[in-house]
Formats: sequence, structure tokens, C-alpha cells
Amino acid sequence: MSKILFFQTVHSTPRIHPRIVTSILSKPLIIPSVSKCYSPIFPFHSISLPALKHHFHSPSFSFPSSFPTRAFDDSSSSIETQNEKEEKVGEQSEIEEYPSGEMEYEKISGWKSFVVKLKMLIAFPWQRVRKGSVLTMKLRGQISDQLKSRFSSGLSLPQICENFVKAAYDPRISGVYLHIEPLNCGWGKVEEIRRHILNFKKSGKFIIAYTPACGEKEFYLACACEEIYAPPSAYFSLYGLTVQASFLGGVLEKIGIEPQVERIGKYKSAGDQLTRKSMSEENCEMLTSLLDNIYGNWLDVVSSSKGKKREDVEHFINEGVYEVEKLKEEGFITNIHYDDEVISMLKERLGVQKDKKLSMVDYKKYSKVRKWTLGLTGGKDLIAVIRATGSISRVRSPLSTPSSGIVAEQIIEKIRSVRESKRYKAVIIRIDSPGGDALASDLMWREIKLLAASKPVIASMGDVAASGGYYMAMAAQTIVAENLTLTGSIGVVTGKFNLGKLYEKIGFNKEVISRGRYAELLAAEQRPFRPDEAELFEKSAQNAYKQFRDKAAFSRSMPVEKMEEVAQGRVWAGKDAASRGLVDAIGGLSRAIAIAKHKIKIPQDRPTTYFHLSE
Repeated sequence: MSKILFFQTVHSTPRIHPRIVTSILSKPLIIPSVSKCYSPIFPFHSISLPALKHHFHSPSFSFPSSFPTRAFDDSSSSIETQNEKEEKVGEQSEIEEYPSGEMEYEKISGWKSFVVKLKMLIAFPWQRVRKGSVLTMKLRGQISDQLKSRFSSGLSLPQICENFVKAAYDPRISGVYLHIEPLNCGWGKVEEIRRHILNFKKSGKFIIAYTPACGEKEFYLACACEEIYAPPSAYFSLYGLTVQASFLGGVLEKIGIEPQVERIGKYKSAGDQLTRKSMSEENCEMLTSLLDNIYGNWLDVVSSSKGKKREDVEHFINEGVYEVEKLKEEGFITNIHYDDEVISMLKERLGVQKDKKLSMVDYKKYSKVRKWTLGLTGGKDLIAVIRATGSISRVRSPLSTPSSGIVAEQIIEKIRSVRESKRYKAVIIRIDSPGGDALASDLMWREIKLLAASKPVIASMGDVAASGGYYMAMAAQTIVAENLTLTGSIGVVTGKFNLGKLYEKIGFNKEVISRGRYAELLAAEQRPFRPDEAELFEKSAQNAYKQFRDKAAFSRSMPVEKMEEVAQGRVWAGKDAASRGLVDAIGGLSRAIAIAKHKIKIPQDRPTTYFHLSE
């Protein structure tokens, strides 16, 4: 028997508006020597949340016909056995206190200051910056969670964060001027950038924002800065957030296509767009909860940053304000200026003559400045950072690009090299993934579990770590997520299309000759399931869900009954996942690193070297 199962997954893609959950099997699979053809499965699920300003995709999370028993076997002597784990489940353990990872700014002085100045003198020309310069960064478009080479275009979250840290300590940088325009990233990355803006302010240097086009996410970042400026014609769309869902059930019914979908987990909404004509109560509950989390967090942060009451901010939003003058009057922006006027203002602040050019260094050039030049290099203790971004596959496709997702065999190679090396004291697994191939996820889970048996492993979640992304994370000893990281999604959905009526309408006929009672389970798309096939289909999906759920319970030291309450295919925001035991701490990469130092008993103020490995 052959089958294809999907775990609904959630992913961030370039536009911030809708939330889209999609499961796709794009074309038939032909198995040589068996001559068995899997029927095509069309896009499975598409739900949009335009005003959430975030896309979430659900690439297929597929299972083989029989999930390997060894995938769930932890009999290795280096890992706790199932019985040992079960004994711990009922025990009341103390909640571990984790360090916050907040930046403690300490001005460079004395002998160290002299050494830094000397390093600046001998730095390469492309690493030199004029004294009194202003760091300018244009935050717009897509922001990658991966490190980028000096020749790559686009923004990199690690590089943005590092630039803030360097600028805080760099005596040549007087302040930061941010251009914030529409962003194509999730709320997790926005939280991380905002945290670094707040940390930079501890240096006492100025940081101002310029917002020619601004929505909720852009304003969320801007209000962390000391001052906000906008041109008179700026586009402000602070109207609130919405949820939308579209359904094709009625359309497919009219054209003679019958989706036969088996979903395990009442919140597992993948497939609803094809089978339903309206939103289910469970899906509505889940999406409403996610929307409330994002909107509530936005109101709390903005009201706190602008020194206003939450209800006043909400009232202002509900007035439908679009005039920049009104934003200034109500104190949401500092003033109305064009870019050249802001630069003239900076000249005056820094004592630069009007006829002189303001010394500015952009994101790309400043990214070339080495931390070594500023005396920010770590000590002898090495912490490895393995970044895993994108959809999960087991092997790389011949047509895929090097940055097209997580390739299990390459990640496993990195994990093994770190495990076998004595150089690394701890490991951070940075995950920004909606999931993907189930077998690949399980193989990586096994390797991360083995790694965690030899040294501390901390999982740090980005925008999304759901389904297969959560599968990877739950192998770590500690999981850290942002407040609005999308995670969980422990469930299964599987199905096929019955195209019989469509074939009849268009005059197409298909006949199948088979051997074996269930040989036509997925091959015969011209008819519906027989009762015995439907029963087998349901049982196989139930079995896949049980294995996924039980493994999650085992990994999180949680009774299966308790895990069942938080599984059911539900996607959780990070803070809700933390309160339900799916996540251990709230924060970004800096907190994950602080926890890693805590685990290996390194003082938080001791310099540590972070070695980044990407897929």
C-alpha cells in the first residue's frame, strides 16, 4: 500500500498581509518497475489573514507508507529510554530560571579603547568609517534569517542585529538613521529587530526613524526609536488587523470534483478550503486567538512606547486616521519632514556645516566592518549556531538553489560535525521553518537528540517553527520562541480527489488493472474510496498522528493526555505555547545564547565566540 500524508504547516512568505496555509502535491509520482501512478493532489488549503500582514504557507509534510519504527526508538545508550522518560513525567520538577540575555552596555575605555583605535588605523580600506558618521539602514522587503555573503543582495536578520551591536560600541558612529518601509517578514523577526533597537539606545546614541510608507508592522518598529519622521505625503495604514478565509467547496462541487480528505486533529484546517463552504468553529477559534495575540501585543507595545493608554490607541485606530498631520497632533510621530530636511537636522545636531556633506555609512558597507576591529570578539569558549530556514526536504533537488530550504542530509552533516568536535561547548539550533518532509524531520530529530546527549542544545525559533519545524525543535533541551512565533501544528491531514464526475462531464475515461486489495487506494482517482479503502485510509492517518503526538509528548516530558490537549493540529503563538509547555522561554537568539552559557556554567559577562553554520 502506498499513501501520502500531510502535516499542516505554517510558513512566512514575502507579503505580510494574508496568512496562507497550503499543502500541495503538484504532480503525479510514477514509480518505475511498479507502474503505479499517484493521483494528482491540488493545492490543499489556503486561508488568508490580510491585515495580519504575514503569509504562512503549508508545504506538504509527507509520510511514507509505513513510518519507520526506528524513527521513534530511543534505545541508544546515550539517550534516555522511553521508560526512564515516563518515570520523569509524573514527577514535580522545579521550574528552571533562565537568564534574560538582555544587553548590558559598557563603554570601552582605558587600555582597551587604545587597542580599538589602533585596530581602526590598520583596518582594510573597505572597513574604515569616518568619525562622526551616521549608520543608515533601509529596512524594507524580505529579511532572511540566514547569514549572507558580502556579495549577496537583500537584508539578513543576523547582519542587521550585528550592525546594531557594532554601532553601539563603535566610537566612529554617532547614531542611527532608519528608513522603515513595507516589510515582508514575520512578527518574530520584527520582535528581534525591535529588541536590538532598544539595546542600541542603551549606548546613549540617537536613533531616529523615517517612515514614508507605514503599516502596523513598520510602526511597531518605528515606535522603538527616539523620534519618528514622515513626509507630508506619507502612506499610513494603521487601520487594524483582519482575518479572511476563502472556500472552494461549492466551486469544486459544481465542476464535479470531490475532495476526499482525512484530517486528524479538530484544528487541522488544511483541506477545509476544498471541502467546506464556510469556516469551521475550530478554525475560527484558532485564527481568532492568533489575531487577538498579534493585535493585543501591538496595542500594548505601541501604547507603552508612546506613553498612552491602550484604550486611547485603540480608539485612535478605530477613527480611521490617514492624515499625517493628525498623527503628529496626537503624538504618534515626532514631526513632518522630508528626507533631506531630516538630514539637515542631523547636520545641525552633529555640528556639521550646512555646506558640508553629512558622513553616512550604509548597511552594506557597515556589514563589512569586523567585530574584531571594535574589540567585540569572543573568548575561547565556542558556541555553534546552526541555522535551518525554509521548507524541509530529505535531499536537495537538482533544480533547487543553495538557499531553497532545509536539506536534512546537509543539516545532519553539520550536526554530526559539531557533535564529534570537542571545540564546541554548546549548540544553538536556529529554526525558521513551516515543516515539510516527515522522514527528513524525524532524521534530524534523531541527530539533534544525539547531539543533546553530549552537549547543551537550545532551539531558537524565528517567525515560524511549526509541524516539521517544531519536530526539530522538540529534540532540544530548551526551546526559546518569540511572543508571536507560530509554532505547534501537531496533526495530520491526508487526502485525494475523486475526479469521476469531472471525467464524465468532459468525456474522459480511465481504467485501472491492479493486483492487491488496496493497490488502487490512491491510483484510482476516477472513483471514490470503497468502504474498506476509506477505513484503511483513516486508520493509517490515525496511526501517523498517534506517532507524531506521542513523540512530541516524549520529547517534552509530558503525559500523552496532556499533549493531546495542545496538539490536535493547532497552531499556537509563542507566548501561548510557553504557557502550555510546548516552549520553555520567550526571547530571541540573544536569550538562547544566554541560556546556553548558563547551561555550560559560563558567566554571562564572559566573551564567547559564536560560530555560525548554515545549511
